[in-house]
Amino acid sequence: MKTKILSYAKRQYNTEPEYLWKRYPDYCVLRHRRNRKWYAVIMMVSKEAIGLSGEGGVWIMDVKATAEDIELIPDSEGFFPGYHMNKRHWMSILLDGTVPLKIVKEYLDKSYELTK
Repeated sequence: MKTKILSYAKRQYNTEPEYLWKRYPDYCVLRHRRNRKWYAVIMMVSKEAIGLSGEGGVWIMDVKATAEDIELIPDSEGFFPGYHMNKRHWMSILLDGTVPLKIVKEYLDKSYELTK
């Protein structure tokens, strides 16, 4: 799903992913070309870090979200408070297929608009 999201960001917003961390070469950020603000971060985290049971890691995407979206997290499968971000303004979306790609793109679009 990561590849599909990055292709969408390139097509929709002419955004190239930026790989900022040597220690985590597959993690990337998407940022606005003009104001340089991040509108998404894609990374792998341990299941435990976001409250899932089991061992191993999962790919997530952090996006900026509205207060209304944040309030829905407890009742929405595949959504979590923003990992390693301000949990009042960011949320994490599981990228394992739990959340359909169409919905992931909608939240990416929202985040892009919220960070303009």
